[in-house]
Amino acid sequence: MFEFGEDKPKEECGVFGIYAPDQEVARLTYYGLYALQHRGQESAGIAVSDGRSIALHKGMGLVSEVFSDSVVESMMGKMAIGHVRYSTTGSSLLANAQPLVVHYQKGMMALAHNGNLTNALELREELGKNGAVFQTTIDSEVIINLITRYRRDSLEDALVKTMMDLRGAYALVILAEDKLFGLRDPHGVRPLCIGRVGDRYCLASESCALDTIGAEFIRDVEPGEIVVIDEEGLHSRQGLTKTARSSCAFEYIYFARPDSTMDQLNVSASRRQMGIELARECPIEADLVIAVPDSGTASALGYATALGIPFGEGLIKNRYVGRTFIQPTQAMREVGVRLKLNANTSVLKDKRVVMIDDSIVRGTTSCKLVDMVKKAGAKEVHFLISSPPVAYPCYYGIDTAEREKLIANQLDIEGIRKFIGADSLHYISEEGLIRALGTDAVCLACFNGLYPIPISSMNRGKNDFELKKC
Repeated sequence: MFEFGEDKPKEECGVFGIYAPDQEVARLTYYGLYALQHRGQESAGIAVSDGRSIALHKGMGLVSEVFSDSVVESMMGKMAIGHVRYSTTGSSLLANAQPLVVHYQKGMMALAHNGNLTNALELREELGKNGAVFQTTIDSEVIINLITRYRRDSLEDALVKTMMDLRGAYALVILAEDKLFGLRDPHGVRPLCIGRVGDRYCLASESCALDTIGAEFIRDVEPGEIVVIDEEGLHSRQGLTKTARSSCAFEYIYFARPDSTMDQLNVSASRRQMGIELARECPIEADLVIAVPDSGTASALGYATALGIPFGEGLIKNRYVGRTFIQPTQAMREVGVRLKLNANTSVLKDKRVVMIDDSIVRGTTSCKLVDMVKKAGAKEVHFLISSPPVAYPCYYGIDTAEREKLIANQLDIEGIRKFIGADSLHYISEEGLIRALGTDAVCLACFNGLYPIPISSMNRGKNDFELKKC
């Protein structure tokens, strides 16, 4: 029997930007990043500009660990950008933390990036031949090198030329001179939205960050659009022609906070509808519906309501354990799951249980959860998943795993059911997911292998390649 690792894909990154000369931009950025902490916990950083120079503070760890009150107070300026980051194994270095700040002929520039370029290696190689020097192993530095190379007169023109060279998924916030820029790839894979604070504007990966700082949601940045925020307000330019929108389906399934709205779709409502679709596809005679908290909760409520089955808290989450913590030794690996989740015996005993989770990527955690619920006295455990089987790696900014480590790539549904020990197993169909979202303008590549953006031969098959993600 082969062994798989943890079930969940790793987070991407989160970005935030604000132009507000009359407000404490560093503090507002700090609060914005706090709201986006779920998108990355390895590093955090803030860059603040007064229009002449850029001050930067970044470090490894959570937002609250990297920034003290005195640090935030010392960062004075009229605009700021911030970043929280998850990285692949081997690239957890301070040098790779963002924002990136560069000095070049035209002045200073700071950039924060969420996403992943699919032609990063080729671009890096080309830039290196032309004399570019790199100090990090992340594709974001490739972007900032391209911008400075193309910068002659208009920075906006340089951004358009840069976008023409880039392939892959990106949402960028950039500080330069007296302007804040926001860019989104022409497929709109990674999210970015616009908010208003009084008569000033801000940008964020998710609308929940806008809510946190008391900003009004204006709209999403359109695919291929360049948003410019300066003293005169908000301006927009279409950098690249829109292509078929392919927003990341996993944002709605797992990554985004339930209270966020992305591309006019509310995350919590979408997840609840996924549960309703699961009820339509796989109605089960059961005594109780439970969720794997938190991203499975809305789907479980939708399923329970649709079938009239009671919903209960069968698994209790330890709210003081984040998505990262000191891992137990191999001999104590079972503790890793129990530190985060514990079965509620009084709710589960002698019940036929439907347990709903958002995804299974590798399989081991699901196996432990099923075993935990059965040991708590459940007579049956039926496992339902609000995403289709994850059978292909993501090249657009999510660290799923190499293809051969994805359980759905190695086993059929019955094989996975046996592996995790459930009495039955059902994944939502692709059609059901599309019905739940109400649109087919989403990327489903990790389910069906149909990548909307070409993957270069240098990157294909290398999900953990030398040049690291954002």
